[in-house]
Amino acid sequence: MRPSRRSADVLRAVTLETGVNRYAEGSCLVSFGHTKVLVTASLEDGVPPFMRGRGNGWVTAEYGMLPRATHTRSRREAAQGKQSGRTQEIQRLIGRSMRAIIDVKALGERQITLDCDVVQADGGTRTAAITGAWVALRLATRHLLQEGVVAKDPILDHVAAVSCGIFQGEPVLDLDYEEDSNAEADANFVLTGSGDIVEIQATGEKRGFSRDEFEALFGLARDGIATLIAKQKAAINA
Repeated sequence: MRPSRRSADVLRAVTLETGVNRYAEGSCLVSFGHTKVLVTASLEDGVPPFMRGRGNGWVTAEYGMLPRATHTRSRREAAQGKQSGRTQEIQRLIGRSMRAIIDVKALGERQITLDCDVVQADGGTRTAAITGAWVALRLATRHLLQEGVVAKDPILDHVAAVSCGIFQGEPVLDLDYEEDSNAEADANFVLTGSGDIVEIQATGEKRGFSRDEFEALFGLARDGIATLIAKQKAAINA
C-alpha cells in the first residue's frame, strides 16, 4: 500500500482555482495534494532582443519556492544573488512546455510571462506548475481575444504534466514527497491533449528500470494527464 493509501493509478486530489490574482491577465492556484503552486500570466508589449523583428510573440516562465514551502525555511534565491541550477532547469521546462502548444505568430510581438511560485511543496512541483500554467496562459490569451488585441486564438492544444515512479517495486502515478524520496525510479511526463510527447525526464534512482516498467509508467502518465486535462477544461469554463 502506498503511504497515501492511494491505488497505483490514482492521482492526488487536484484542484485548479482561477482568478486568484485580480491584476494578472490570467491566474491559477493549482494543488496536487499538499503541493500548491500559484501561477500568474502577465502580458508585456515587446519581445526579447533575439525575437525582435520577426513578428512573433514569446512565452516564458519563472519558477521559485517561497521560503517556507518546505519543512524548514530556505533563503530566497534573490537574497543569495543567484538562481540554483534546479530552478533554472524547471523554469525552462515550463517555458518549453507552454511554447509547444502556442502559435507564437498569432501573439504578434508580445510576451507572456508565467510566474510559478511554490507556496507549499510535497513532491511534483514542476508537474503541478506546468498543469496550472496552461490554465493561466489560456485565461490570458482569452483576455487578449476579448479585448481585440489578437485576432486569432494562439492556443493550439492543452498541455499537462504528471510524475510517475517505481515505489516498492510497483509503478505508481503522481508521487508525493515520501514516495519520490524513496522511489527506485521516477519520471516526469509532459504531454499534449492530443497525446504528443513534449518532454520525458526519467531517472533510475536506486536501480535501472526495464522497458516494460517504462511502458507501465507511460501508461499511467497518459491516463493521469487525460484526467488533468479534463480538470483544466472544467476550470476555464467554470
